[in-house]
Amino acid sequence: MAYRRPFTPQHIGHLVTLALIRKPAEVITCLIFALILSGCSGGNDSGSAAAIVETLVKPLALPGPYPIACSNVAQDFERVVPNGGQAQDYWEGRPASDGTSRYVTDLLTDPVNALFVTVNTPNDTNLFGSFSGRPVQFLVLACYPTRADNTRADFALPTGQVVPRMQSGAQAPLFADASTRYPVLALSHGLTGSPLSDDYLVVLSWLASYGYVVVAPFHGDPRFTQLRIADFGDALTVLSRLSDAVAVQALRPLSVSAALDLVLAHPQWRDHIDVTQIGGFGASMGGETMMLLGGAALTTSVGLASTTVGADRRIKAAVGYVPYFGQPLLPAFGRNQTGLDTVTLPYLAISGTADTTAPLLVTQQAIGRLQGQRQLVALGGVDHGFDAASAPDILTWTLTFLDAQVRGIPSARAQLLTMTGVEGGGDDRLLIPLNGPLAP
Repeated sequence: MAYRRPFTPQHIGHLVTLALIRKPAEVITCLIFALILSGCSGGNDSGSAAAIVETLVKPLALPGPYPIACSNVAQDFERVVPNGGQAQDYWEGRPASDGTSRYVTDLLTDPVNALFVTVNTPNDTNLFGSFSGRPVQFLVLACYPTRADNTRADFALPTGQVVPRMQSGAQAPLFADASTRYPVLALSHGLTGSPLSDDYLVVLSWLASYGYVVVAPFHGDPRFTQLRIADFGDALTVLSRLSDAVAVQALRPLSVSAALDLVLAHPQWRDHIDVTQIGGFGASMGGETMMLLGGAALTTSVGLASTTVGADRRIKAAVGYVPYFGQPLLPAFGRNQTGLDTVTLPYLAISGTADTTAPLLVTQQAIGRLQGQRQLVALGGVDHGFDAASAPDILTWTLTFLDAQVRGIPSARAQLLTMTGVEGGGDDRLLIPLNGPLAP
């Protein structure tokens, strides 16, 4: 099914609002961009940008065809009471009001059988500040496609959600097919989130239900800094405490690589994983983390100097949902995002037109610098958070891109080359198409 679908005045308004935080010349550029998308060129638009024919695809069913199961993260939530707060504070690494450190490990009842990694932080104060040279521990959650007859109990969380068919004790994972090697997806949550917080567990489960082993470290960002990056004002605060902010960002890709190392070597997991099919998914700062894993150089100074953290070439492609590429005053990858100029990692960005934390125009500038396959999809009216109405759009774009780029599935490769939107759901549209044919 194909037809033309213009941007509405509301979408143009979102773009202009975002543009006003930029230079006047860029406001004009944004207006031109919006007019082109809305078909307001005047006259015959045959063969022009306004005449782009959109090909919509049907949304994927959520969840996918596989039941899923997860690794052991058993916890005692009664331990939360004496110290106040909620379980989420531990999952996310938020310190107590008296400054006492808290992390998910404080709640674990079976840590011996949980998945842990220790990152030995490089001795580089430019990137890691006061955490330079220190070992840092991260808990990892892994979820995977399982057999229909897996009767292991779900583990109930105080949020009302569950960790499905969670392994208990030293139980090994029960894969849907013990003789199959499954693709892996490294998942990096947003700043101060966790794999069990908010909508992350739901999204993680959906991805695993389509046949991926999803590996997600608990970054525990507040263990390293309490900074938030929500708007222009926060960016000014970050500038005043840049060392902590840089350390948080630089530690994240190290923990993701360590989590991959863990499952690729673990005797219960290694024989069920296809080491040639590894992808990534990140939300907000997790989307930035995927860029760092692709070899991007991170902003490290007020003067916007940038330094490479360290690429993980095992990752074949990645998706960023409302990915954080910085603010106009403080781009994440150096002056004018030049830290992205050598990145060849195939990348799909899914951004919201109303997002002021990860502004669309900043993302558009960044995506344009990538040297590999890249796409940018805009969700009309969506701000910086998971948009439930757009869930089918988000997951259909994500899985089509990953199935094409990571798994090389022929039907996904063909669809990715032609699709410009997903039927129903939210208001998604392709802003930056693929820049060439897919690699063999």
